[in-house]
Amino acid sequence: MEEDAKSPQLSPTNSQQTVSDDDEIDYSVKPEFYDPELDDKDELWVHKQRKGRNSDAVLSCPACFTTLCLDCQRHEKNVTQYRAVFVLNCKIETNQVRHNTTKKRKRGKGRREFVEVELDPADGETFNPVYCSACSTEVGVIDLDEVYHFFNVLPSES
Repeated sequence: MEEDAKSPQLSPTNSQQTVSDDDEIDYSVKPEFYDPELDDKDELWVHKQRKGRNSDAVLSCPACFTTLCLDCQRHEKNVTQYRAVFVLNCKIETNQVRHNTTKKRKRGKGRREFVEVELDPADGETFNPVYCSACSTEVGVIDLDEVYHFFNVLPSES
């Protein structure tokens, strides 16, 4: 039997026929996986992890929002950078080494130029890249003193 072109089609694309999920939910029954005390439990867990220390931010991966650090310190000059010793969900790439670079001012005929200069690796300024263990996004580096330096993260108030 062929459908008449003038009759409305009963399909999900017809918004008048779509039923809202709220219409199907029975709010008189308590949801099986709901815990009204979960926020309080999470807050206690974070305080236990920090062991009484205050943090400048909680750091998350910018790609997948996985928590990377609960206890960190903001850089004094570069406010988008953080350092930490205790991290979560991070993996270190030991096969790669990065060297610290600095920008030196080069003066020439009335203008200033900055040239990136790599420092001597013998100075101890070598780093290994740090990646998010969930999505492999590079989030920072770790130095030889095992201090993490985060520069590609999303901070949130702690």
